[in-house]
Amino acid sequence: MTNSHASVRAVLFDFGGVIFDSPFDAFARYETANSLPKDFIRGLNATNPDVNAWAKFERTEVDFDSFCGLFEAEATAAGHTLDARAVMTALDGAVRPTMITALERLRAAGFKLAGLTNNVARASDSTASRSHADAHADLKNRFDVVIESSKVGVRKPEVRFYQMACEALAVAPPECVFLDDLGVNLKPAAAMGMRTIKVASAEQALHELGAAVMIDLS
Repeated sequence: MTNSHASVRAVLFDFGGVIFDSPFDAFARYETANSLPKDFIRGLNATNPDVNAWAKFERTEVDFDSFCGLFEAEATAAGHTLDARAVMTALDGAVRPTMITALERLRAAGFKLAGLTNNVARASDSTASRSHADAHADLKNRFDVVIESSKVGVRKPEVRFYQMACEALAVAPPECVFLDDLGVNLKPAAAMGMRTIKVASAEQALHELGAAVMIDLS
């Protein structure tokens, strides 16, 4: 079957906060459990966002131990302490089943699919981490291509990240719809000509995506 909307050939998905539950929920739980101010961790990651510890780790410019040291130092400089390893362990979010169903319907309709994720290379023997890794492996098989910051050395919102996805799918930016939960990641994609959807909830996002590709995804 060919796709249902001639001008859209590909749909690009962020992972955390779109396919998976938001990592911000995990941050909030950690903050509550450890008496940290609300949105403290998000604030750390928003400070010097291109060169801070999180950015360096997502581009694999530092290893895990170095990241932990840098991240904890940033927290201390901001007036609080945290355990970087515990924060990373808390990030294993659940898959959103409605998004998996949407991927299946989009593939059946002939759309090209890409996953675009700012991620990190984590090594852990914990059951939770192995389970999360298995979920990611299963998810990756549902896409034609997955662009991972930890493997390609660039990250959203760097323009090159989006260009890599288009090149891998052999599509032009105006032929793409891109879903992300962060406006900062959507802006470069929109500037390139992509249709963008800011994900506040799975239901809202799938309603907007369904309208863009003319398929019932709800």
